Amino acid sequence: MRRFAIAAATLLPLAALAADKDKFMLESAEVKPNVRIADAQVYKGFGCEGHNVSPSLTWKDPPAGTKSFAVTVYDPDAPTGSGWWHWVVFNIPGDARSLPLGAGAPGSTKLPKGAVQSITDFGTPGYGGPCPPRGDRPHRYIFTVHALKVDKLDLDDKAMPALVGFTLTSNRLARATFTATYSRR
Repeated sequence: MRRFAIAAATLLPLAALAADKDKFMLESAEVKPNVRIADAQVYKGFGCEGHNVSPSLTWKDPPAGTKSFAVTVYDPDAPTGSGWWHWVVFNIPGDARSLPLGAGAPGSTKLPKGAVQSITDFGTPGYGGPCPPRGDRPHRYIFTVHALKVDKLDLDDKAMPALVGFTLTSNRLARATFTATYSRR
């Protein structure tokens, strides 16, 4: 009986952490899960005629111990063999719970103080909206907020997406995500 009590007491903090992670949620007013992304968020360039405005993002109930956040947008369907990173933002303060519409513009003053936008697969920092090849099936765009156990990542705006992804994974407590779609007509 004593063994069971010790084992249960040991597992209780893990169960609480899992419950925290289950409540962590991400939403957007402009982009909805499993819905086609609007032209306002589509890339302008490479033959796409969108407005390239990053959507607003709001998150709630991050797990205990969260010290900072990162936001990524990733297309696993890009015909590159490694997907395509559309937005990489990190060092968002731990008390932040949103990014406003248009925060992903290069040099944006809408990002929280200290936040860093690093290079995407377009080759520049900032938000780059969907722009899949014409005729491809709809691509999935995975919007993610990462709750991190560190105050900041020791990376700058020239950090490549794979390096940021590796560093995020090494420091992540939890993530909240949704997936939207886009194809060129």
